[in-house]
Order: sequence, then structure tokens, then C-alpha cells
Amino acid sequence: MAAHEIKSLHAEPHELEGSRRDKGHSADLVLERLGKKPVLKRNFGMLSMLGFSCTILVTWEGFACLFLQPLTNGGPAGAVYGFLFVWLGVACVFVVLSELASMAPTSGGQYHWVSMLAPPSKVKFLSYITAWLTFIGWQATFATAAFLTGTMIQGVAVLTHPGYVPANWHATFYYWAVVAFAVGINIVGRSVLPKFEGLILVVHIVGFFAVLIPLVSLADTVSAKDVFTQFINEGGWSSQGLSFFVGLIGCVFAFAGGDAAVHMSEEIENAPVLVPRAIMLSVLINGTLGFAMVLALLFCLTDLEGALVSPTGFPYMEVFRAGTGSVGGAAAMSAIIITVCLTSTTGMMAATSRQFWAFSRDRGVPGWRIWSQVSPTTSIPTYAVMLTTFIAALLALIPIGSAVAFNQLCAMSTSGLYMSYILVAGLLLWRRLEGSIHLTADADETVNTIGSKLVWGPFRVPGALGVVINIFAIIYSLIAMFFSFWPTVSVVTVETMNFSIVGTVGVIFLSIVYYFVRARHVYTGPIIETVPH
Repeated sequence: MAAHEIKSLHAEPHELEGSRRDKGHSADLVLERLGKKPVLKRNFGMLSMLGFSCTILVTWEGFACLFLQPLTNGGPAGAVYGFLFVWLGVACVFVVLSELASMAPTSGGQYHWVSMLAPPSKVKFLSYITAWLTFIGWQATFATAAFLTGTMIQGVAVLTHPGYVPANWHATFYYWAVVAFAVGINIVGRSVLPKFEGLILVVHIVGFFAVLIPLVSLADTVSAKDVFTQFINEGGWSSQGLSFFVGLIGCVFAFAGGDAAVHMSEEIENAPVLVPRAIMLSVLINGTLGFAMVLALLFCLTDLEGALVSPTGFPYMEVFRAGTGSVGGAAAMSAIIITVCLTSTTGMMAATSRQFWAFSRDRGVPGWRIWSQVSPTTSIPTYAVMLTTFIAALLALIPIGSAVAFNQLCAMSTSGLYMSYILVAGLLLWRRLEGSIHLTADADETVNTIGSKLVWGPFRVPGALGVVINIFAIIYSLIAMFFSFWPTVSVVTVETMNFSIVGTVGVIFLSIVYYFVRARHVYTGPIIETVPH
């Protein structure tokens, strides 16, 4: 790509580049060594990025929302052991993502990593497909989070007004309200989002204790035997083991969005160090809080059948109501979860739009000239944010026809993101075993991009331990992806069928068609925009 073409895509990149170099912004120099011009404002610090990463995972809140799935397939014991298995698997996946983010901290994330790791003959196609898988996963994650938040608001309305019978279209309007909130925070830009994420981190942690303490203090409890040995197979599967794996997806989605911080890499100082640190701290904090909430909900679950058939649609609301003996108390505790989930959608929209913007910057999507533009006043890829909003708004029409069909987006989120994780983890393992990743490189050398030298970043797990973690991350990701396509019951009808594979494969098919018709002529992988000085 010619220099004048690059400049036409972004808001005065030559001025931004010059001013930042004068200030000695090492993060921009790292980005330039990856071949990319710094065009986004680096407004995030460690605390705000930790808040961003933690409140996208919202694990303790997410598990409460998706409490139903591990209960029906697995039961209380399945939920406990399933959560621990997922936590371990996710931690290994996050280590791999952190190693790669430390090597190449760009908004492109997975598709950039594939381009630097894949064999030269396969770079173009594999990076292209990875980008679309990531886009599918993130768009589905954002839409699912908005839908869950909207239906939780509706659930509280049912809890506090038992006579209220919501129509199908009500969920769509709640959903649109959540999306409107997210786009409002994102479009303002500049330093608003980082400050907002730092504040919500406090709510995320303090809110946990505000829910946990009254619940365990007031509620009657079941025995440890009921929690740790009671398995349930409501799906009618041939074995309890199969039922256990089908029920894992609720726990998997509670950890969805581990690569969110990666897609904000170009907006944080010292990205090679702080992005991995934020990712690993988020899985530690969220896993700990999440497991504590798992135990609290299960020990306070004195009426399993009543929770499963709660008119709110969310068993945790019935657990709160029964535990506190107060509808008002249950509504207040539910409001804390809803607040954090609402605010998490702002980060999800940011991550989704940045990944799409980065892919557009490399000419991978139709209309890339528009989507790759950055606002000169807010330093936000406004058009990419608006497209994300438009797609989410269209998806909100699905629940009017079938809420069950919309719920398959949760599975698409898992399948899309985990397919991209499998690709990058597999390629990293290959490069790791052949010893082609170096420890150092010359200061004036382009590294960690297509056709260039591979160099480890500040964060890595050396030796055999790194290999073992890498292998387990792949195995876990394959399990999560495979069971994301399964229905929740063995006797499948139109209502219970999991159509997520149709959506995932459909988008992949359309992207491949576009690749052969158009993209292969303009997309070559991450474009080298700069030469390090």
C-alpha cells in the first residue's frame, strides 16, 4: 500500500506519529515495529484496562445469569466441577493469548497472530478466515450480552409485578435500550470509556459482596452432599458424563471475551506488558469471585424445581427471593447484577468495533475504506462502532419470532471465538516446538508480522511448562467448541435444536465466497504501514 493511501484512511496519522514520538511513547514504537501506524489515543492505563477486561468477563454475574444450563445438565455437582474445569481451561487459553499479545499487541489480535505464525503459503487465507471467526464470535458475544441484560430487566419486572406477562417484542425494546446505552458511552470517546471502566471495576467487586453477604446470611442452606455429589441429567442424555459436558457451555460463556483487552492494545500505554497483565489478573479475579458465587448459589438452592421454573426466566432471582424472603431484596440484588452486565456491554462493543476496524484497515471486508476511518475529534473508529450497533439492532428482531433461536447466538459466540483460539494456539505450539521464536531482535527490525522475524514479548512461559499449557489450551478449546453446537436435550425438536452451527458455517461460507470473488485481490494480510526508525 502506498504511503499516500495509508494517510487517506486515518485522521492525520503523520501528525499523531510525530507528536507521540516526541513524547517518547514506547508503546507507539512497539506498534511501528509491527508495521502499524499509531492512530488511536492511548487513554487506558493498568487500572482502567483491568476494569475493562474484568467487567467484560463478569464471571460471577454471568454464571448467575446462565445458572439454568449447568443445573439441568450436570446438576449442582456438575456446576461445581464444570466451573473448575472451565476455569483451568480458560486460564491456559489466557496464557496463550497473553504470550501472543505480548509479542504483537495490535487491535487485530488473532488474525494478526495467524499471519505472523502461519506458513507463508497459507498466511493469506488462514488470517482472513481467523478474522471472520473472531468477528462472528465478538458480534455474537455483544448481542447475547445485550439480550441477556435486557431479559434480566424484564425478569425483575416480572418478579416485582407478578401480573406482568411480557410479549415477545418487549425483549427487543429492552435489548435496544441496552445497545443504545453502550453506543452512547462508546461514541463519546476520548477518556470517558477508560474512566468508566475503572469505576465499574469497583462496582463489579463491591457488588459481589453486596449480593453474597445477605444471601449466605439470610438463606437456608442444603448439605454439602447435595452440592458436591448431586448430578442431574434433565436433558435425557445417554450418560451423566455426556450431560456434564453439554452443561459446560453455561460456565464457558461466563468466561467469554478473554481477548477483549487484546483488541484495545493500541489504546493502552506499555501494551506488551499491561495487556497480558490485565488478561491474567482478570481470569484470577473473576474465577475466584465466580467460584465463590457458584458455591453460594448452590448451597442456598433449597428448592431446585422452583428455581428451574421461575417465571422470571432466571433461577438466581428465585434463589435470591427465597433466600432473603423479600421480593424487594431480591430485586435489589438482581439490580446489581444487571448494572454490571449493562456496563459490560460498553466494553464488548468497543472490543467488537476495534477488531472490525483493524480488519478493515487491512482491506479484509467490503467497504473497508469507510470502516477503517478514525474520527479526528474523538480518535474513535466511529463508523466501525455504528456498524456494530446496526448489526446488533437487526439481531434484536430475532426474539420477536423466537427467543430460542436468538439464544443460539450464545453458542455462536463460543464457537467463533474458540475456533480462532484453536488456530492461534496450534500455530504457536508449532513455532514453539520448532524453536523459531527468538528472544531478541535488532531495534530497527520489523518483527512479529507477516514475513518478519518472530520474537518473544516480555510475557512468556518458557520450557516444558509453556508447551504443556499450550497443549491443554488447545484440548480445552476443542471441547468447548465441539459442545457449543449441541442442543440442551437429547430429543431434538425445532424448538430445542441448536442452529448455531448453521449461523457459524453460513457466515464462514459467505466470507469465503467474498474472499474468492474480491478479497483475495486486495487482502494480503496485515499491511506494513511503517518502517521502524
